[in-house]
Amino acid sequence: MKRFLGIIVLVFCLVGCSGSGDGKSAATSGNWSTIKTEATESTVHFYMYGGLPFVNEWIDTYVAEEIKTRYGITLVRVPLSLEVIVSKLEEEKKAGKIVGGVDLLWINGKNFKKARKSGVLFGPFAEKMPNYVKHVNKQMAAYDFGYPVEGYEVPLGRTQFVFEYDSARLNSPPKNFTDLLKWVKDNPGRFTYPRPSDFTGLAFVLQAFYAEAGGPKMYLPGWNQELFEKQAPKVWAFLNEMKPYLWRHGEEYPESVIELDELFRTGVVDICMSYRPLHAQAKRLDGQFAETVRTYVMNGGTVHTQHFVAIPESASNKAGAMVVANFLLSPEAQLSKFEPSNWGDYPAINLDTLSKEQWDGFAAVELGESFLGPVELAKASLPEIPAEYMEALAKGWEENVR
Repeated sequence: MKRFLGIIVLVFCLVGCSGSGDGKSAATSGNWSTIKTEATESTVHFYMYGGLPFVNEWIDTYVAEEIKTRYGITLVRVPLSLEVIVSKLEEEKKAGKIVGGVDLLWINGKNFKKARKSGVLFGPFAEKMPNYVKHVNKQMAAYDFGYPVEGYEVPLGRTQFVFEYDSARLNSPPKNFTDLLKWVKDNPGRFTYPRPSDFTGLAFVLQAFYAEAGGPKMYLPGWNQELFEKQAPKVWAFLNEMKPYLWRHGEEYPESVIELDELFRTGVVDICMSYRPLHAQAKRLDGQFAETVRTYVMNGGTVHTQHFVAIPESASNKAGAMVVANFLLSPEAQLSKFEPSNWGDYPAINLDTLSKEQWDGFAAVELGESFLGPVELAKASLPEIPAEYMEALAKGWEENVR
């Protein structure tokens, strides 16, 4: 059964929700057995972006029910933007007023760095979690948008940017950004992308930046303002040259990837995009996309990233948050999340660590014709660059393109 959060619950949690733990003891110094004992029969408030209905449903049904059955933990999902959450935690810390309403947080690279620098995250805690120790590739989980993780967050899943097209409408989609610009000009009104305030829109701008401004390698060492100011005008020129030929002449952009999905589904535009490789298959399964929809990546490669969960330093139920985060890294939860009909999110765990029975479960997932195989995606994988570049791209787009 879905658990819908009313506005009263949201306001209550902002003012101050509390779990059963004191936020210290077991989570700070205990072993896993004492952490589980402290977490039993408690409540965990999971703050996260709420704009993806399929993710909300998976959390509210599968995860909440499994957590309740296995540990007696009540999981309460609180939809709120990361900027608001992190600012709230920072304001509490500055004021010396610890509310403790946020136990677990689905966080992105930009806000993780901000939260770490302001000292509002608990940790390191990753190495205390059995599923992290057993199943996670530590090298892949070491950085979040170029910023060291150091055990202050653990991965939830993996994503890779892909394009989508309907083969019944478009025989040969553009395979590089030069061809994309030509195609857009030859087919005015048939392409657009979400505003960079949406993470998929920002990923598209990053892809264009990679294509037009020299690729990711030169940006990996760290933020270099002089380098960015020299290279960024190349992507602004590219996007502005494309702008008059976009949907609604570039005077409007989809506010979210969900809005872009609808434009694609109804045939208004011919190319869609997603930060989920299995997005098209999930849409096909629920009848929103045609059977002829296919997924592809540009010849120059595509950005790959992981997404994480963290625990605030002020969390009143750190033990419960750790138990939930550990369950999210279990083979069972990762398999459920991998199913296109649930989420279609790539596993955050190393499948080589699984038993044959567990591995067979992942191998049996029906991925559909639209899916790009893991070998092909791995070959096309491009690293993520430090978060400062992402912030500068989002700000620069507003100033130079919109």
